[in-house]
Amino acid sequence: MSMYRFGYVFGKFSIALLLGCLFLGQANAGQTVTITDLAGRSVEINVPVEKLILGEGRYLPSLAILDRKDPTQRVVGMMGEFEKYDPASYGQYSRRYPRLDNIPRIGGSNSSSFSLEQALSVAPDVAFFGLSSGHGPNDKDKQLLATLEAAGVPVVILDFRIDPLVNTPKSIEILGKLLGRENEAEEFLAFYREQLDLVTDALPNEFTRPTVFMESRVGLGTECCEAIGERMMGRFIDAAGGRNVFGKMIPGTHGSVSREYLLLNEPEVYIGTAIGSALTEERFPQFIQLGANTDKDRAEKSLTSALSRPELRELEAVKQGKAYAIWHHFYNSPMNVVAVQVMAKWLHSDRFKFLEPEETLGTYFDRFQPVPLDGVYWAASVQGK
Repeated sequence: MSMYRFGYVFGKFSIALLLGCLFLGQANAGQTVTITDLAGRSVEINVPVEKLILGEGRYLPSLAILDRKDPTQRVVGMMGEFEKYDPASYGQYSRRYPRLDNIPRIGGSNSSSFSLEQALSVAPDVAFFGLSSGHGPNDKDKQLLATLEAAGVPVVILDFRIDPLVNTPKSIEILGKLLGRENEAEEFLAFYREQLDLVTDALPNEFTRPTVFMESRVGLGTECCEAIGERMMGRFIDAAGGRNVFGKMIPGTHGSVSREYLLLNEPEVYIGTAIGSALTEERFPQFIQLGANTDKDRAEKSLTSALSRPELRELEAVKQGKAYAIWHHFYNSPMNVVAVQVMAKWLHSDRFKFLEPEETLGTYFDRFQPVPLDGVYWAASVQGK
């Protein structure tokens, strides 16, 4: 038996019954299209997709861009990391769509928890998984992909995480095509490209890039310090006109640097990523708090507390007020362009006086999300005021 738990072992009759139901559903589907997913795989799918499973629950806001009336309507199964890692945002969706809580969970918060049995039992038309890594199955899980596809469930690889600024538009375009929401996809992508171009078009060919230390998931570990690599939010640093001071030394998405190494390679700017919110304050007071339902005062106080740690308070960036925090979940969100605008203003304040990331974020929620903007998603050190 593979790493994917079955809960109990299927009998031959149960497997045959499940597969028979799956193929019967496929026979009643409509037009077939062939798409190339983010892993470069050619996949044939009957469209429009009516029943889908999410290899990460946090794909739901991306579905909301397209299925604006009810992004849960096609979801028959999903991983459970959304409510675990971003309970405040999940709460917004579950209050708006109560059926979200009753959608079967096909796993927890990592690929090893994925239940093939549960995934097959909900008879999906397609499975959406991530690229390379993440909190659910991905393209590297070859055995799982082959098993699903042999059962008549095509797997499409998306990416909002590894190379987000390049692959977010591609992923939204794929979703739009498969869900029959191409017009909605193009409307969002026009907005997305316009907002990203405001930053990239304003940066000259030659300019000085401030060095940035981005501390990942502040407060999660007890040792100093987890740093973002060149992937994930490291891409935002580059796009905003900065240089990730530890990017070259971290081959993956994140890695550890010692306090001594940090002090020997002092950054000009510090940015911490916030995995906390108003809902986590009591249980995890060491987290920086940002995101849904978190007000400005709470966010700034949590950042001040994080900056008081011995390994950080000695940094010149902290002493000079060039220390900031940003919502961690921008790394896996279609609104990642907002993070680029925010960082651009931090790193090149004179050049980007015209940028209004608050307005960009507000427009994203007003036009493309079924839940309201309620909370702050970045903060600056009070020493910088």
